[in-house]
Amino acid sequence: MKTSLAIPVVSTKKSRLPETDFSNLVFGKTISDHMFVADYKNGEWTDLRIEPFAPLELSPANATLHYGQSIFEGLKAYRNEEGEVLVFRADANWSRMNESAERMCMPSIPEEIFMEGLVQLLELDKDWVPHAKGSSLYIRPYMFAMDNYIGVKPSETYKFIIFTCPVGNYYSKPVSVKVETEFTRATEGGTGAAKTAGNYAASLYPALRAQKAGYDQLLWTDGKSHSKIEESGTMNVMFKINGTIITAPINSGTILKGITRNSVLQLAKDWNQPVEERFLTVSELETALIEGTLEEAFGTGTAATIAHIERIQVNGKDYILPQKPADAFSHRVLAELDGIKYGSIEDPHHWIIKI
Repeated sequence: MKTSLAIPVVSTKKSRLPETDFSNLVFGKTISDHMFVADYKNGEWTDLRIEPFAPLELSPANATLHYGQSIFEGLKAYRNEEGEVLVFRADANWSRMNESAERMCMPSIPEEIFMEGLVQLLELDKDWVPHAKGSSLYIRPYMFAMDNYIGVKPSETYKFIIFTCPVGNYYSKPVSVKVETEFTRATEGGTGAAKTAGNYAASLYPALRAQKAGYDQLLWTDGKSHSKIEESGTMNVMFKINGTIITAPINSGTILKGITRNSVLQLAKDWNQPVEERFLTVSELETALIEGTLEEAFGTGTAATIAHIERIQVNGKDYILPQKPADAFSHRVLAELDGIKYGSIEDPHHWIIKI
């Protein structure tokens, strides 16, 4: 991708690359050398720059620390067999970030700033993109309020940053989940569709309780009746029952518009795989588990791509899902997405940006 925006660069004096063990990457723990930064003030984005990754200086009165006006995105870059760097669906992340910004009373980010900042940062830190299959460079764009003011109102100043992390697999094995019918992740009219920090903060306590009970994630249910499956922790979730993929719709305002979710649904359409975008009820799920008609259950997300679910707890009872055949939809769609991301197969929907 050609760049046209001149962004000043201050390079690190000492790269951390030589001391990085790429064979032992813990997700989110290893940070690359540089970050892209832009400041919003007086109604415009200014002072675009790339600089060494370093701590930020914040006032104790920083508005984000008190009122949580913060949004973020997550996407990945991959390395193909020729050593080139490929980024998956960055335009979709830019679009979704601006939807979150609107909901959180924050300024939109021009596409040129988002994309040029991302591309030029990756050009500088391209050696941080792992070579091993299954590994990638996780990219974290985020924006937060910068006013130093203790008052409940939208900030007038903001900071936008992109930094990156070389990562391995988010889940190393199939996951166990528990249907959550006590706590609520999101309600209609709330911020469930926005990728905002507060949504994740509110989910930590019930998720921790589930983990202590031996489950990796929760299957969140609707906040009114707790009768409908919405999504799972860090992922959208899909079920294949009697040959049909069922996944929650995104028009309720409580479901994150997952980019991996959208990609999976597009591939399902390409393959004439029956899909229903509707809420699966807890009772439907329980019946399918008891009768053996639930063929597959899996999460979809940037970090995990496809996370196979092997155990589901419903109403206090655990159900083990049957072993999936090699040609199962979740195996096939994972292989297809990986092939596109790593550049080994055709990209018919033009999802890839080559750095």
